[in-house]
Amino acid sequence: MTSPPRLGFCCTFILDEPPGTHPTLKAAREATRAMNLTTVTMAHLAKLDPVARRAKLTEVVEHNLTILSRQIAWVGARPPLERLLRMGSNVLPGYTHLSVKALYDEPSLRRTVDKGLAEAGALARSLGVRLSFHPGPFCLIASRNPAAIENGLSELDYHAELFGLMGYGDGWHPHGAHINIHVGAGDPGVAGFRETLPRASRLARDLVTVENDENLFGLDEVLRLADLVPVVLDLHHHWVQSGGEYLEPNDPRIARVIASWRGVRPVAHISVSRETATAACDPGLLPDFAALREAGNSVRDLAAHSDLMWNAAINDLVARHLAWTDFEIEAKSKNLASMQIAAHILAQRESEAA
Repeated sequence: MTSPPRLGFCCTFILDEPPGTHPTLKAAREATRAMNLTTVTMAHLAKLDPVARRAKLTEVVEHNLTILSRQIAWVGARPPLERLLRMGSNVLPGYTHLSVKALYDEPSLRRTVDKGLAEAGALARSLGVRLSFHPGPFCLIASRNPAAIENGLSELDYHAELFGLMGYGDGWHPHGAHINIHVGAGDPGVAGFRETLPRASRLARDLVTVENDENLFGLDEVLRLADLVPVVLDLHHHWVQSGGEYLEPNDPRIARVIASWRGVRPVAHISVSRETATAACDPGLLPDFAALREAGNSVRDLAAHSDLMWNAAINDLVARHLAWTDFEIEAKSKNLASMQIAAHILAQRESEAA
């Protein structure tokens, strides 16, 4: 784990530009589109004739491949602390869907996909940008529903194929690359995860990680899988699930999380409870879970992510954990939130060095 600490944001750019930069709503939308992936539904494609269907899918794919490299370049131009990016899953819309699979197999689109992904991966490695995917909640491999398992494995293998085409197909989590998922259904739980994972591709098994949640699979439960896959520690989920515990780097469970990565620098997740639930909190103190519950906030209220990293004490906690892990900032304001906490941490370091 000799790589420098990094933190970053998830999938979507939020543009924070001076008033008047985009005088019309249309211009603002175009500026946002110029930095974000787009998609097309399978229902929409199904309504088009074959020529129009091919043209529409090609248009979306070419846009997304261009944007992916543009996002990576933007992150790579940030200070070293901020060179981490969770990519959006919709790079190739409908890639696993039978209705468009034949289009992706056509030589012209295949060449476009292969070239675009290879260039994006090479760019990330040259700029020292750590990359990840976090498929949606439908990507689960612990279930009693065979169709759900098949869908989950298909999604997991899709994300792994993307990483392979980007040049991350060589061994255990190369350059820190990972595909993070949750355990799945409470029944069959951890045992079902163990049973199903061997059915994923070799590439997927080398890239997958598993995260604790605030419901059925807290940290202690997820650590039962630490011999099989790396554990992604979500500090906010743990705070909610445990009823207010703040983990410090010297907690014995941290050593088990680190060991699960087998020499690769881990990654963790962080957010804070949303601002509307914590308006009375002192931003210089760690939020008090019990007090917030007594004030009438539900567990669901406290689990919801904030817009920004408004709490300085949480940001200081993240700074302490950066000694052993990187962080994905899961606040809703995306890059604005990750830039905010990075500025806090850098200011803290400068103050300590003075």
